[in-house]
Amino acid sequence: MFGLGHWELLIILIIVLIIFGAGKLPEIGAGIGKGIRNFKKATSDADKEESGKIEEEKKS
Repeated sequence: MFGLGHWELLIILIIVLIIFGAGKLPEIGAGIGKGIRNFKKATSDADKEESGKIEEEKKS
């Protein structure tokens, strides 16, 4: 995963925990999850739209 080992991920998690505190972590995780979900939806919508245009051009 991005060339990071288990120890590096653990250190990053500890630093994030220290900076934001345990109470903010669920909010941060939910925000990141929503962002990833919106990004995937936008890219899949763009792919569907583009493939629809290609199909229309083939019919013409």
